[in-house]
Amino acid sequence: MEGDECGRFPPEPSEGKSQRGSVASSVTRAQDVLVYLVGDSAVHLCVEGVGCVSVQELGHSVREALHIPDSAMDVFAFWLCSPLLELQLKPKHQPYKLCRQWQDLLYRFTEASEEDISQDEPSLQYRRNVFYPKSKELQIEDEGVLRLLYDEARVNILAGRFPCDPETWMGLGALSFALELGIGLDDQKATAALREKKLISFLPVHVSGGGGGLFSTLRGKGGRQAGLEHNLLEEYRKISTSGSTPLEPTQRLRQYLSTCHSLPYYGCAFFSGEIDKPAQGILYRAGRKAVNVGISLEGVYVMDVKEKHVLLGLRFSELSWDHSYPEGEGDSHILWLEFDGEEAGTPVNKLLKIYSKQAELMSGLIEFCVELRSAAEEGNGRRGKLRRQNSVVCSRIHTLNTISYVDNGKEIKRLKPKRAASFFTRQAQPPTYSAVHVQESLEQR
Repeated sequence: MEGDECGRFPPEPSEGKSQRGSVASSVTRAQDVLVYLVGDSAVHLCVEGVGCVSVQELGHSVREALHIPDSAMDVFAFWLCSPLLELQLKPKHQPYKLCRQWQDLLYRFTEASEEDISQDEPSLQYRRNVFYPKSKELQIEDEGVLRLLYDEARVNILAGRFPCDPETWMGLGALSFALELGIGLDDQKATAALREKKLISFLPVHVSGGGGGLFSTLRGKGGRQAGLEHNLLEEYRKISTSGSTPLEPTQRLRQYLSTCHSLPYYGCAFFSGEIDKPAQGILYRAGRKAVNVGISLEGVYVMDVKEKHVLLGLRFSELSWDHSYPEGEGDSHILWLEFDGEEAGTPVNKLLKIYSKQAELMSGLIEFCVELRSAAEEGNGRRGKLRRQNSVVCSRIHTLNTISYVDNGKEIKRLKPKRAASFFTRQAQPPTYSAVHVQESLEQR
């Protein structure tokens, strides 16, 4: 599939189901257009015929305003974003018309209330292209392009969208401090600058005291804040004193991005959803847990919104997937992820259900990413085993409420627990295992 055909935007809803009327005529006079960058800055354009101008046409004007070379034209893409929904646009899309249809899209892809939908308004943003390979990023020489990528990565780190371990976010925070204030500040000046900027400018919000999660119980305690300041300044001193020749800004930008590349969900498009919690207590009460689902050219990552860690990370070679539509009133759209697992030593197929009205978007993006990678993945054998480590970036399969299946050679059967010495007991002759497709599993449930 050619690049012009890629994107995350699905077919538009039919006019008969539309909550709002479609655009009847194009605006032909010149109008001011603001294209926002990640952060607070924006590119101010004066556009003729804004009602029918395409993303491809706008791209030339924005790249010209930002002095982005033609060699980097594929690095960024246009997005329509609001607190309720984020969509990367295709080159052929017309942003003005899609903004007019924004409420239709919110009804279709979110669970937001009518009041929230009526008040929501999207902004047109210029952000990293989901389909731009990470391998090409560090070959970029232009400082302006690297700075834009750095700004976006930094915002995602600070917001907790990229879960990472303490040594990672502390090192990245020190790099940001050095990039913003320079190196070589003495202790007094560095401390004063940090307190003026505040920790929240350099460390994730759930760490620095501005949000929930692992450190929420310590929020606001002076001792905790002092310890974070000390550690950040200590990392900054190491940067300032390392090497005889100070690094150029482009080198530090690459260093920051290179560290972010070690996080598997860097470059992902993110979606919201829920998963089932494992039943707990005598009454086996369960519920649902809010998750972010990140999808990139490499795989799918399910992250706990509250705890800021990865619940499940799968490369495309390790999973099968499907999307099911609601069958009745009150049912949900579901993205099904199937992957290899085991119960009491028996290899099984595990199915994870992700409830989300954005399941259709997620399934479409997975399918397109798999197509892009099909040539590279050709010749690979059986899906690899998952690694489990004590890190926020590694899967926590034991915390998931999944459905397990075995193949006895005749049909797919659900592996049911027996109330015995162990939750799942071994069979005398374990069945042979073969991977199944999610759709086959669902049909035989």
